[in-house]
Amino acid sequence: MRLTILGGGGFRVPLVYGALLRGTSAPIDEVVLYDVSAERLTAVGHVLEQLAAGHRRPPRVRVSTDLDEALRDAAFVFSAIRVGGLRGRTADERVALQQGLLGQETVGPGGIAYGLRTVPVTLRMAVRIAAVAPRAWVINFTNPAGMITEAMRRVLGDRVIGICDSPVGLIRRAAHALGLDPTRVAPDYVGLNHLGWLRGLTYDGRDVLPDLLADDTALKGVEEARLFGAAWVRSLGALPNEYLYYYDFTREAVAAIVGAAETRGEALLRQQERFYATVRREPSRALGEWRRTRRERDASYMAETRDGARAGERDQADLEADGYEGVALALMAALGRGGAPTTMILNVRNGTAVPGLPPDAVVEVPCVVDAGGVRPLATRPLPGRFLGLIQQVKAAEQLTIEAAVTGSADLALHAFATHPLVDSVSTARHLLDDYRARLPALATLLPTRH
Repeated sequence: MRLTILGGGGFRVPLVYGALLRGTSAPIDEVVLYDVSAERLTAVGHVLEQLAAGHRRPPRVRVSTDLDEALRDAAFVFSAIRVGGLRGRTADERVALQQGLLGQETVGPGGIAYGLRTVPVTLRMAVRIAAVAPRAWVINFTNPAGMITEAMRRVLGDRVIGICDSPVGLIRRAAHALGLDPTRVAPDYVGLNHLGWLRGLTYDGRDVLPDLLADDTALKGVEEARLFGAAWVRSLGALPNEYLYYYDFTREAVAAIVGAAETRGEALLRQQERFYATVRREPSRALGEWRRTRRERDASYMAETRDGARAGERDQADLEADGYEGVALALMAALGRGGAPTTMILNVRNGTAVPGLPPDAVVEVPCVVDAGGVRPLATRPLPGRFLGLIQQVKAAEQLTIEAAVTGSADLALHAFATHPLVDSVSTARHLLDDYRARLPALATLLPTRH
């Protein structure tokens, strides 16, 4: 079977190929990397070649800058693009920070700006997938993952599924803190991408999450509990996704980011420019340089929030565990084989799974997966303090999609103003103007109509 990776010149692509080399029950014999940058494809190609050295019959690798050619005959398509590159991300962050707001890739104004320029591109890709590889399963980890998956569903319907590794990591940490095997627990997790809660954890027919919340020592083993504080997670009666820190401790998060020497996007831009430049000069160093840069990247993930909350360093087990590539390949294996269904937390059409959200909204919930597709499981109703937040954020996401599709500055303004991390309409107007000035794609897509 053929796997096509859109954004194949991206820095994290070797994680996917490395996981394929370790083995999967979905037999992939060819990987096609598509990217608009031939230089980045060449660099990543060197890394994959060196990763495959010594392996018996590794999947063939082919690169292409022709989208249709890359998609043809694909059984699976991974979408992992970054429209505007890391320079676009730095603009997402800095424009918001200049208004005194959270500057983050997917949460708040930065996520809206990212979505505005990404939705049109992913929709065009979805059209080509439907035309050239209509039977392919599309696994999306292009951020903002929930929003982009919801937009791509307009073309691909149930053939596109969004993934994220944050819920998996949270559940793994909670299980380990209780001394349990993460593969034997059943999570009650519900929310949107980068906005969800672990409300229960069933083991041998009993919810053991209350045991964890009551145990100070066990809670110290969960990074999210250290980040938010034991008292706060106990008051919630749930373990929040790490990204909820930006909502629950907004001032502290903004202060930490402003106080840092550089934003996360600026740090990654510096690291990756060095990586690609090194590989361009010395291709033989590609794998070693990639591994060194990856260690630096992983160790600094959400470092400013951990430092501000005195949550300590990331656990070694989290640095060594599979991330989104593990989720993607597990999903691919479940879709590609017969046999017993498996349960995974995925970004899918809501239907009636989460009461209080529109049926067509993409939500992040446990789903049953087999060769026939993905079916979300019904969740218990959310309390008002949780439901109100995800309803407001979902409204902002859907306004962003409509603004990107129609080119309406009015809808873009409403998207910014609706988001709970934007505190006034006047500020929303400044954000829209500043993003349009910094990001040419938004100036083109969103002619001023107000």
